[in-house]
Order: sequence, then structure tokens, then C-alpha cells
Amino acid sequence: MKKSILLITALTVSIAGFSQSLFDKYENMDHVASVIVNKSMVNLLASMGENTDDPEAREFLEVARGLDQLKVFITEDTSTSSDMKRSVDKYLKSSTMEELMRVKDDDTYVKFYIKSGKDEHHVKELLMFVTGMDNLKVGHDGRNIETVLVSLTGDIDLRKIGTLTNKMDLPGELKRADKKGE
Repeated sequence: MKKSILLITALTVSIAGFSQSLFDKYENMDHVASVIVNKSMVNLLASMGENTDDPEAREFLEVARGLDQLKVFITEDTSTSSDMKRSVDKYLKSSTMEELMRVKDDDTYVKFYIKSGKDEHHVKELLMFVTGMDNLKVGHDGRNIETVLVSLTGDIDLRKIGTLTNKMDLPGELKRADKKGE
């Protein structure tokens, strides 16, 4: 019995750490822009804005407090984009994530995946993967974006994800994720 519990615990820990190590490789790659926000930074930002009277800012802080980590990886390189797709596919095969929705617009594909949370309106993880964005130019240098990978972990209320999307300037497609529970 003890061996079974130890084996189950080891598998759970390795799967939980798998997503972290699997996507972390993109953080220092050439041709990849990345933003990583950890719980400590979220808490710092939340404590700085605690005394605000702005209801929208309060709602953002409420959503942000539930986050443990935010990771965003962006690339214009087709080879790196293919590697990201393989990594996402590998992660999805080994996790308990379910597809929330898919959006296709011309050659652009947006896919949302979730890991269930405490109720139908909350998730532990939200993964968004966007490919085929060849014609999107961003930044002062007009950089072409091919692929975007966004991972949010924590206690995420899907009904309030639009607030987080607006305040942190995340891809607008995330706003559609809040329709799950309605």
C-alpha cells in the first residue's frame, strides 16, 4: 500500500513539474520573446493597489491574486513554432487538460485548454496556443508573429478572465474563454 501511494505521489509530482520544465526551455531561446510573472510579483502588484477606489482595478486585483504564474512565449520563427506545437501536443497527451474551445480565422488557429478547478467557473490552468499569425506585425520594428503560447496557473475564475486580459494586455481571444460557465 505504501509503495502504491509513493508511486502515485511521484507520478503526480512529475506530471505537475512536466509542464513547467517543458515550456521553460523557450524562455532563453533565440527568436522567442517571453514574459514570466510569478506569484511573488502578483502579490507585490496586488499589495500596491489594495487601497484603490477603482472598481475595475479591484476586480483585476481579485483575479490576479488567484494566479500562481503567468507565462507568455511569442515567436516569429517557423522552426521554433513547430517545436512549440510538438511541446504543447506532448503536454496535452500527458495531462488532464481538456479542450475548451477552438477558433479558426483564415490561417490563424486559436486553441484553449483547461484543467478543471474547484467548480465549473474555476480552472487550475488555462493554456492558450495560437498559430498561423503570419500577417500580424507588432512592436516598433514591425516584428511578424507566428505563434503565441500563454499559460496561466492558479485559481482562475473564467467569468473574470476578460478583466485580466484587458489589464495585462494579453491576447484578446482569452476574453472568449469566460463563456465556458455561461
